[in-house]
Amino acid sequence: MLYRLGGAAARRPWRVIGAWLLALALFAGAASTLGGALHDDYDLEGTGSQAATDLLRERFPAMAEADARVVVHDEGGVDAAEVARASGRIAKLPHVVGVDGPVPSADGRTALLTVRYDVPVTDLKPAEDLDLLEKAAEVPGARVEFGGQLPENVTAPGGTSEAIGIVAALVILFLAFGSVAAAGLPLAVALTGLGVGVAGITLFAAVADVGTTAPTLAVMIGLGVGIDYALFVLTRFRENLAEGLAVPEAAAGANATAGRSVLFAGATVLVALCGLVFAGLPVFVTMGFAAGMVVFATMASAVTLLPALLGLAGRRVLRRRERRGAPVVNDSRRAGAWAALVVRRPLPWLLAALTLLLALAAPALGMRSWPNDASSEPEGSTVRQAYDLIAEAYGPGANGPLLVALDLTEKADPVAVRRELAALADVASVGEPLVSPGRDAAVLTVIPAFGPQDERVPGLVDAVRARVVPLGGEVTGFTAAYRDLTEIVSDRIWLVILVVTGTSCLLLLLVFRSVAVPLKAAAMNLLSIAAAYGALVMIFQWGWGAELLGLPHSVPVSSFILPLMFAVLFGVSMDYEVFLLTRVREDHERTGDPHGSVVAGLSATGRIITSAALIMIAVFVGFVFDPGVVIKQMGVGLAVAVALDATLVRLVLVPAAMALLGRWNWWLPRPLDRILPEVDVHGARPPEAEELTLAG
Repeated sequence: MLYRLGGAAARRPWRVIGAWLLALALFAGAASTLGGALHDDYDLEGTGSQAATDLLRERFPAMAEADARVVVHDEGGVDAAEVARASGRIAKLPHVVGVDGPVPSADGRTALLTVRYDVPVTDLKPAEDLDLLEKAAEVPGARVEFGGQLPENVTAPGGTSEAIGIVAALVILFLAFGSVAAAGLPLAVALTGLGVGVAGITLFAAVADVGTTAPTLAVMIGLGVGIDYALFVLTRFRENLAEGLAVPEAAAGANATAGRSVLFAGATVLVALCGLVFAGLPVFVTMGFAAGMVVFATMASAVTLLPALLGLAGRRVLRRRERRGAPVVNDSRRAGAWAALVVRRPLPWLLAALTLLLALAAPALGMRSWPNDASSEPEGSTVRQAYDLIAEAYGPGANGPLLVALDLTEKADPVAVRRELAALADVASVGEPLVSPGRDAAVLTVIPAFGPQDERVPGLVDAVRARVVPLGGEVTGFTAAYRDLTEIVSDRIWLVILVVTGTSCLLLLLVFRSVAVPLKAAAMNLLSIAAAYGALVMIFQWGWGAELLGLPHSVPVSSFILPLMFAVLFGVSMDYEVFLLTRVREDHERTGDPHGSVVAGLSATGRIITSAALIMIAVFVGFVFDPGVVIKQMGVGLAVAVALDATLVRLVLVPAAMALLGRWNWWLPRPLDRILPEVDVHGARPPEAEELTLAG
């Protein structure tokens, strides 16, 4: 089917190109008219913080929803009358149900207003509502900064990260192929699939809550894999031209071989992303689906649009000297020579690579995962300025207060609870109880003695809960929610790892009909991912380079990225495993030489896998410049993991392990051999294609 599809597209390219342009226009039009807005879902069902929020929504709604903090600072002293007038203007804004304060600092130079809304922050229009707040909060002669949920939910405009990755990919492709046509085609294919996929995400947002960072994550993944998939098909096309095939047959053969591997590799990425369903949080599920849409669209464009473009480009994808008769070189003699060196003495190489990967992974044992707050933002941002002013004027804990929600129908005494909580060692102060209009609920604001990213926060949350839960109360606030989120991720990530690893192993078992290949691939992928986690700890948590990445200081590894990184990296690593092992298996079936096939496979794929890895690294590094800390950490982690996978894993561990296993690489128990269906991922070229030459 892929052979016929590729040949038909190459012979009638404008039909296929027109169909894709039409699809792109239809999806874009539907997204603009029927698409929904991005909407974060921060509910943590089954947790203490969610129980407290639900209680307040029912009985004390003014304390349950979004907030914003207005910090007014004047070195000469804040004008109380002007601040009061600003407070009155703010109270009239849409969705505002109250303004707490102003609370003056001890030196009188700072005043703090807390703005309370009647809807969750995800239901507000962050940029528009923040603009209204900024205008209403103007105080003549004073400096005004903004913090809290509303300002921190405003997403900075993107585009720079993507542009950096695209330019870098174009340069790498041109250096690899020496042809403008060959360099441009993978980008065109990836961007077309990306356009359809992103439009699909917007349509998906009309029926489900799609997080604000989901499109950025999807673009990051889709751009990398889309270029790589097109690159693999393009390389086979060039090989077919070198063998003397006519352009349509060369495109058809490339689609039947590399295209089949693309579909299987893409399927492994989709399976890995589907594993996020088991992460326990709705935001991860929608992120997985959003990224999956883009991956699926780029897979489709690689096996349909690319053959059409190859039919138009023809021999222009070759270098000028290759068009004049010089041999087309796609394999890598250096990679082959290196593989031969490793295969001759596999055990020392295996032990050396394992030692290095384990050393890189070791810091992950001390990882402290915790969502990032405003203290991690650039120093010039208003949320960071507000954070610093509050910490200086009211203490670091004022940036992460705990809200204790008490159910007064349970006979809890707010005054007694306040006195007991104030006695805790890590509590700086406890505010006066605020009682709901129905007198059936109360709220206490607990100010910790330290900031919200401090390592002592989880212990304090647990200590407060131990005192209020028996009285029918619970604890919420974003620091308490962070505690619950981190605990959910820690508990569920092992299930994600088990499901993704197990399903991927079953796919590899089905395709390569081997027990050793899937187990080896899974073990090596886990090693490279662990090493990437270790690199994140060193760079961000230990601070080895945090300032170079635009961060003001060391920060914890964000809890959000742990399952996301695992799913994405496992799928991407399997891509390279499939493309390498496909060539190794082809040569082994032809020669029966377990060692020589490893050398031949690495020689055939070394150049292309290196180019693909460099492109993916360039794309991921581009996202390091994104202002969001989560995206920044994802970019670094993915780039490090791909670099390790393309070097230590593919060039050392794989050939060394396969050399040691020898014929056991392709061992399959007879009972499994009888029941497993035959799946030809290698895509043997149809017989009629072999008879066609360039003259034909």
